[in-house]
Amino acid sequence: MPHSVNTLPRLIAHRGLSAHAPENTLAAVRAAHEAGINWVELDVQLLGDGTPVIWHDATVQRCSDQRGRLADLDLPGARKLDAGRWFSDTFRGEPMPTLRDMLALIEELNMGLNLELKVNPGRSSAALVDGVVPTLLDALPTERLLLSSFNDAALARARAVAPAERLAIGVLFEGIDRDWQVRCETVNASSVIADWTRLNQRSAQQVCERGYQLVCYTANDPAAFAHQWEWGVESVISDDPASFIGYLPSA
Repeated sequence: MPHSVNTLPRLIAHRGLSAHAPENTLAAVRAAHEAGINWVELDVQLLGDGTPVIWHDATVQRCSDQRGRLADLDLPGARKLDAGRWFSDTFRGEPMPTLRDMLALIEELNMGLNLELKVNPGRSSAALVDGVVPTLLDALPTERLLLSSFNDAALARARAVAPAERLAIGVLFEGIDRDWQVRCETVNASSVIADWTRLNQRSAQQVCERGYQLVCYTANDPAAFAHQWEWGVESVISDDPASFIGYLPSA
């Protein structure tokens, strides 16, 4: 039976409050905090020089004013990006945050973090874990931290670095398939993080009956999601989590 070392909140802000601020930025995390959301989900990967940064894509064009691969950038180059203007002029000049920048803000705001190890094609899962996990463990207490990934090799290496009593791991799924429990047991995970649109009641109940925290991503329609709370879902990751407040279960 898995044992959780943290208590997850009902609502987690996806890439920060990404409905109202540019995703994976310091501004998005501050916006989540101001909206009363105490946990955020963020993505981490490495620049070409090995610096961990908070970023989702393998390239920079979708969420910045420049083009190119993240793997070709070093930190001075990354500092030149504007990661906010694409969202609105209000966020013009918002930087791409390093992991250390982001962890300092999360600690200052006393927030919790679900950090996804984003292993994009051609990148090393081992290098990512080695560049991220020690810094993460130094920065945040166990009860305010959940590490997740779709990449089993990354999760296995993370577990080798940190025991279950120090680091909670969540395994990410698109659909919960037959080998879901094997994947979780291999890394001594405490959470299953599933696509809410592909979740069914039977799978949800299996996850919960076997003692795992069930988290759903990325839900932005609280009315359509409402019945899934009854299946045992513990937390929802949403671009606009405050919209769920009137739809939360009473217990």
